[in-house]
Amino acid sequence: MTSSDIVKAAGVLRAGGLVALPTETVYGLGANAEDPAAVARVFQVKGRPPTHPLIIHISGAERLGDWVADVPATARLLAERFWPGPLTLVLRRGHRVPLEATGGLETVAVRVPDHPVALALLSEFGGAVAAPSANRFGSVSPTTADHVRAELGDAVDFVLDGGPCTVGVESTIVDATGEAPSILRPGGVTREDLEAVLGMPVADGSTSRVRVPGQHPSHYAPAAKVVLVEPEKIVVEAELAQDQGHRVGVFLPPTLADAPVKAHAVVALPDSMAAYARGLYGYLRELDQRGCDLIVASLPAERGLGLAIANRLRRAAGPR
Repeated sequence: MTSSDIVKAAGVLRAGGLVALPTETVYGLGANAEDPAAVARVFQVKGRPPTHPLIIHISGAERLGDWVADVPATARLLAERFWPGPLTLVLRRGHRVPLEATGGLETVAVRVPDHPVALALLSEFGGAVAAPSANRFGSVSPTTADHVRAELGDAVDFVLDGGPCTVGVESTIVDATGEAPSILRPGGVTREDLEAVLGMPVADGSTSRVRVPGQHPSHYAPAAKVVLVEPEKIVVEAELAQDQGHRVGVFLPPTLADAPVKAHAVVALPDSMAAYARGLYGYLRELDQRGCDLIVASLPAERGLGLAIANRLRRAAGPR
């Protein structure tokens, strides 16, 4: 990846094209946020419902006021602390953001990505980029450029390769439109981090009526069926399914690292939640590629990044 690649990618955006760009969370499928036709093409390529909002990526917190109607004090505090970073703020839509990018809503989701390639592109482009994850709607999010190429191919006009994503799960989405902020989607910034900065509890708003990315019951899903069980039941459930003729993939937690398990493929999970989050989507893709038709996993403790991982696994196991 060179500076000429950045210049070329910015030109593609200005011409109404689509650019796959790396962020610290996952790779995004980017379009000029002010170009309704380009934004519509993002929905078409992904097979994404047009009512499902996109996230607007900007180059810095100082640009926030260009894209939203107002910036409450809480939103300003969170932006100053966590941007660039894996935090998305939902605020009232500014006039520059077309309704096509917000799914018809008068709110808009905005963030500043913490990746040098994404920031260089945003700086060179000079505007905002509307970018959901660069994959088919509902499937496993991409964390490398190769994932993007394998899934979307020639439907993307240009792919910027910034290496593997360092966070590996999508950004935390916070509704900052009211007095009390709430988490609409857990992600790379933890609830504990938010509460430490705000000095108050942050509510779980994931069941609210505010539409944001990642709320579909089935999301982040591999081709294999995902079954969630209690950790102590993983080996028994996996072996039972294997005996029934399934090609079983297993997410084996560190507490069971030495347990023998009869399965088609086994992923030994790391001790670190950060490493687990970084590898999660790669693990799901790996088990698909190894021919598994069923994946047996358990939920981690829902604190810190474990909350985001559990959220992704529940949706991966959701009704198709």
